[in-house]
Amino acid sequence: MTQNAMAPERSNTPRRLQAERLTTPRALREAQALRFRVFSAEFDAKLKGAELGLDMDDYDLHCRHIGVRDLNSGELVATTRLLDHQAAAGLGRFYSEEEFALHGLRHLQGPVLEIGRTCVDAAYRNGGTIAVLWAELAEVLNEGGYRYLMGCASIPMQDGGIQAQAIMQRLRERYLCTENLRAEPKTPLPSLEISGNVIAEMPPLLKAYMRLGAKICGEPCWDKDFQVADVFILLKRDELCPRYAKHFKAAV
Repeated sequence: MTQNAMAPERSNTPRRLQAERLTTPRALREAQALRFRVFSAEFDAKLKGAELGLDMDDYDLHCRHIGVRDLNSGELVATTRLLDHQAAAGLGRFYSEEEFALHGLRHLQGPVLEIGRTCVDAAYRNGGTIAVLWAELAEVLNEGGYRYLMGCASIPMQDGGIQAQAIMQRLRERYLCTENLRAEPKTPLPSLEISGNVIAEMPPLLKAYMRLGAKICGEPCWDKDFQVADVFILLKRDELCPRYAKHFKAAV
């Protein structure tokens, strides 16, 4: 099922955005190309497939991919990929397990869906675009009866980690929960002392997860290839924040 939304462009021509299941090899390459443009430009990330202008890895063929397309231009403007517990069992791991030891994962009651490689074209980073992507994600959650959504959200580290440390101070106070799962980073952030009054803006994707009701499950992992601090998040479907659940199209 696809979701549609209208969002104004600067030219006053309304955007026509539509969610899409990216099921063909051509559509997957579009997603990989969008990921490459975003990740290489904003994080100067070391990406497999860079010589082809793509971000690709061994997980892609085992994941489902969804995206948002601008019907006016035909361009794919947002994408994310999804790996469920059955596909992860075939692989022997979730993607997040490359960065974290996930204590308690096997004891979660109910099916699990992992989200990853989420990115939105810089010109489309607004509530309308993410709402279309989120609504399609909710359709997948509902169709599969998944009880948990998990994955990583990134904080840039180009400033040496000041932003990451400041954001983590806020996250520990309000959103830390290890009751269901504890994520132990395989590469912890370098130690850094910062003043308690340093204020940093939370990245949009991480902020969106927190608004939905997600919790962080431990300290972040330093992803040196992407130059980011990855925070592991876990969202229990029946604990979705009611205020935002209507945008996510999931029952609470």
